[in-house]
Amino acid sequence: MSSLLAAFLSSFIATLLIIRFKHLHERFSADSDLTGPQKFHTNIVPRIGGVSIAIGLFTAILFRLKNASAPMAEITFLVCAIPTFAIGLTEDLTKKISVRLRLIFTAIAAALLVYLIPVQITRLDIPCLDMIFLIPGVGAVLTVFAITGLANSYNIIDGFNGLASMVGVITLLAITYVSFVVSDPLIMYLSLIMVSTILGFFIWNYPRGLIFLGDGGAYLIGFWIASISVMLTYRHQEISPWFALLINVYPIVETLFTIYRRKIHQGKSPGQPDGIHFHTLIYRRILSPHDHDRNFFSANAKTAPYLWVLTVLGVAPAVLWWQSTSILIIASLVFITCYVWLYTRIVQLKTPRWLHL
Repeated sequence: MSSLLAAFLSSFIATLLIIRFKHLHERFSADSDLTGPQKFHTNIVPRIGGVSIAIGLFTAILFRLKNASAPMAEITFLVCAIPTFAIGLTEDLTKKISVRLRLIFTAIAAALLVYLIPVQITRLDIPCLDMIFLIPGVGAVLTVFAITGLANSYNIIDGFNGLASMVGVITLLAITYVSFVVSDPLIMYLSLIMVSTILGFFIWNYPRGLIFLGDGGAYLIGFWIASISVMLTYRHQEISPWFALLINVYPIVETLFTIYRRKIHQGKSPGQPDGIHFHTLIYRRILSPHDHDRNFFSANAKTAPYLWVLTVLGVAPAVLWWQSTSILIIASLVFITCYVWLYTRIVQLKTPRWLHL
């Protein structure tokens, strides 16, 4: 409990200090681009909230070091996360790091995790596909790819106040619950310290958007969640590997649909930004035209709860049926179908009435 409190307080105070003294560092740390296709803020805001997340994790594990004999797994997790956080923070400060380079560093972090923990994907619980894991190295490569992809997914959904951070909290609480059921205190701890750290940041990020996660924060959260998702199913064979997929289904589907939209439909590079993500459409087609309160609870802040609910729709069946691969596959297909249907309806200006709250 002391570690969780330390994580929250250190993240909270670090975020407060970043905001309070932003005039000293905003030349480097602020998001001053107010015109990009994914920019919906009206003031210059620090985008180094990832520093608070990193400080919270470091403080929590430092407390753990004082109270436990050898918390090597926690330390290893933190060390493995350094490359992805470092390259993300570098992008936040310089705005010059390519998507490819960020993915390379994240892949290095994932490879370190696979080697040092060790942990990897070993099954899909589909007999004909599971045979591929008999080939040496396939599981490790797939794990690196999955962790790298999910870390990038959190960066993609990080578009509005409180969106990526609360999606992360919801997902982590699902992992916490299942790890409690299967009696895995390590994964419970790794999940809860990240929850505490995110909440210390979230208070300042939502609803006013006084600080942003930035690439460093988004990549760090995504990497952490992806790693413990894989680790949970690796350590407990009774948990379906589709549990790890379904609790992360919203950012995964958003990323895959983004790649399809940019590469196949638009003929552009998947790394180029655009303004038609699902969360962007909700803002522009549903909320922004009717926004009459731009001082506190603006359309920006009203956007995230829509996606929080969408996340819960994926997480809830995963928590209820975490042992059943067949049910989780069906739930995944239902989620994807609903996502595509809603996206298409909004694009065609046929938004269902019940979305206009």
